[in-house]
Amino acid sequence: MSVSFDWESDTVNASSNQLPLSINMSTPEELAKSIFSQRAAFYTTSAAHKDPQVLARLVALANPRADWQVLDIATGTGHTAFAVAPYVAAVIATDLTPAMLAEAEKLKTELGASNVVFRIADAHDLPFDAATFDLVTSRRAPHHFSDIARSLGEMKRVLKPGGRLVIDDRSAPEDDFGADVINELDWYHDQSHVREYRPSEWRQMLAQAGFQIEAVEPYTQNRTLTSLTRDVDAERVKKIHALLESLTESQRELFGYNVINGEPHVNHWYVLLSALA
Repeated sequence: MSVSFDWESDTVNASSNQLPLSINMSTPEELAKSIFSQRAAFYTTSAAHKDPQVLARLVALANPRADWQVLDIATGTGHTAFAVAPYVAAVIATDLTPAMLAEAEKLKTELGASNVVFRIADAHDLPFDAATFDLVTSRRAPHHFSDIARSLGEMKRVLKPGGRLVIDDRSAPEDDFGADVINELDWYHDQSHVREYRPSEWRQMLAQAGFQIEAVEPYTQNRTLTSLTRDVDAERVKKIHALLESLTESQRELFGYNVINGEPHVNHWYVLLSALA
């Protein structure tokens, strides 16, 4: 593999995670704002981000109540906020990228989601008082956070005692090789990527942040290779193809690397989590 990730495989020290040196001139947050400004319209209609089955499971884990105040962190174009909104009193949905929130505002108008409001905010420094929210959600975003420990600490701070955190994020298989490869592939796809954590790492990080874990539900989706190569420059697309083509037969099995109807497919790992503050 051509990118070396300097992360411990058996312990989690989230504050020391390092990006590959070639992009250390920018923070993941700065890169995310740039990249997602360009891709914002895609996320409005993205089937993966609108996935009704996953969103329904997230809502079920949240078990929302009609009087709840909810915070959705790194909302993107708002799909999670809109999924939760019918069941609660109000949702504040935050993101770093104005272009993503502009798309979310369009969707809000289309859906008539009057109890959702949007604010620009950083997951590492939430502009809310302690013990404000009954539920905090974050979907397909924590793998972009430059300091996952700090962001989890902020989530716990703004939750009421006994409040619930629900996360759905890209993940990684438990074995070292698989975790390294999926992280390298996703970094080629998106330079603001920091790390996709294994379910065991999530358990450790949530416990370290003081949460009481309720559920850890890993799942895998076999998706078209275009999910990694769309809107990616030609040089990085070449690296994605080269890495996948270098896999042995057994490694290709792990990655579900196959051709369906003439289109290459590859596995993506995810995890749904719920925990109490």
